[in-house]
Amino acid sequence: MGRRRHPACPRLPGHRPGTQPRVALRDRHRRDRHLGLLITDGRTRYGSRPRLEWIRSRHPRRVGNELAERGAMRIARVTSAEERDAVFPVLQQLRDHLDREAFEELYEPMAEEGYRLFAGYVGEDPVAVAGVTISTNLYLGRHAYVYDLVVDEDHRSEGHGAEMLEHVHDWAADNDCAAVELESGLWREDAHRFYLDLGYEKYCYSFKYDLE
Repeated sequence: MGRRRHPACPRLPGHRPGTQPRVALRDRHRRDRHLGLLITDGRTRYGSRPRLEWIRSRHPRRVGNELAERGAMRIARVTSAEERDAVFPVLQQLRDHLDREAFEELYEPMAEEGYRLFAGYVGEDPVAVAGVTISTNLYLGRHAYVYDLVVDEDHRSEGHGAEMLEHVHDWAADNDCAAVELESGLWREDAHRFYLDLGYEKYCYSFKYDLE
């Protein structure tokens, strides 16, 4: 039987039913475990740690003119108001409609609903931010959803985005998730290429209806 489509998504032109079957995360001890990677403007595919390492080998990070050692970015959960103050300028590069006060007003109910903020640091400077939640639904089961992912504009194309996503994948797997899902605006073609390089494949369209 072919793989079932997302319940809200029509079959896209050229899609072959049954291709790229879903891989469940059940073996917590395998370090090369696979994780579902989904974006909501196309089809789905599954990436793996070896794939990420291959991407890293093609795009070595640089600090100035010097190659940086892999793993130089430290990733940590953002928990305090002071830490949020420090990472907000990076997050604002993605959410430029927010000021600091509006961010804090939204952050409090989001945190109560399970929103988690992670930051990547080079030295003491935040260079990447990811905002993630865990939820459960009928078609993905328990999964992580990446609401926010951004790398500081002065540190892009250095591998930090891939490292942050790998951290999110491991965090999701450690929290018994079967998949990671995210959305990417239709106009963000550079971001789409980045996700495709990491093993993503478009899987669905996303729609919104404004009530105001």
